[in-house]
Amino acid sequence: MAKMNIKSGDEVVVISGKDKGKKGKVIEVLPKKGKTIVEGVAVATKHVKPKAQGQVGGIVKQELAIDASNVMVVCSKCKKATRAARKVLEDGSSVRYCKKCGETFND
Repeated sequence: MAKMNIKSGDEVVVISGKDKGKKGKVIEVLPKKGKTIVEGVAVATKHVKPKAQGQVGGIVKQELAIDASNVMVVCSKCKKATRAARKVLEDGSSVRYCKKCGETFND
């Protein structure tokens, strides 16, 4: 299981791939696969068949999982893409913080 520096709800920017430069909010993190699902990034069209009587089918847009190494967390204070570092506080708990400005992320 890979260690993830990204959490659900984080604002991220895509740093490589076909959606490079796009920003979005992390919907889901898949640590066993090392992937994330980001809102509005890697959107694919899926053709859905009606499963039950009375249900309608159609074409649905759906976000696909992208590799976690292709996204960086955006700091809410300095608005820059940064690596999330960890520091241990006096009480033993650890917090994530921005490497550029030192602001802690809300976990």
